[in-house]
Amino acid sequence: MLQVIGLGPHRLDAPSRPDWFFNRKQYGGILCDIGSHQIEQFLYYAGCKSAEVLHSKVANYNNAGYPELEDFGDATLVGDNGATQYFRVDWFTPEGLGTWGDGRTMILGTEGYIELRKYTDLGRLNTGDHVFWADAKGEHYEHVAGKIGFPFFGELILDCLNRTELAMTQEHAFKAAELCLIAQAQSINLTPDQLR
Repeated sequence: MLQVIGLGPHRLDAPSRPDWFFNRKQYGGILCDIGSHQIEQFLYYAGCKSAEVLHSKVANYNNAGYPELEDFGDATLVGDNGATQYFRVDWFTPEGLGTWGDGRTMILGTEGYIELRKYTDLGRLNTGDHVFWADAKGEHYEHVAGKIGFPFFGELILDCLNRTELAMTQEHAFKAAELCLIAQAQSINLTPDQLR
C-alpha cells in the first residue's frame, strides 16, 4: 500500500441544517466533521496504527452568509508504515447530481490500484457501490451493490452492547478522532478575507 486518496464532496442544502451546524464551536470544522471519515478509512485501508498530519487547509469559499462555516478542507497524512493519504472534502455537490455526493476512494499499490465509487458512477449509473481496479492481469469492474451487505453496523451495535471490538478497536477509533482534531487545529485558513 502506497497511498489512499479520498474525495468526500457533500451537498450543503443550508436551509435544512440546524443553527448549530454553522457554529464553529459546535460543529468542530469540516476536517472534524466529514474529514473524520476519510482519516479513518486511510488507517484501515493502509493498515496503519498511527499517522502524522503533514499539512491541512480549510476555507469558506462560497458561503459568506455563514461566516463560521468551512465549505472546503483537505489534508495530507503519512502513516507509521510509510503509506500516505491525501483527502479533500467540501460542501459543493451541484444540484444536478442525482445523489448527495460523489464520494470516491483510490487505493494505490505497487502492482495496481482500486477505485471505489461509493454513491454514483457519474454520467452513467445513478447507483453506488462500484469497484474498479487495474493490475497485471488487466482492467476490472464489479458492481457490488447487494452482494456483501453492511456488517459493520451490526458489529458496532454489538460492540456497544457487549463491550467488544468487532467493528473496530477503540484504539483505532480514538486515533482517527485524534488525527482529525490535529488536522483541524493546525489547518491553514484559505478563506479570502482571512488571508488579508
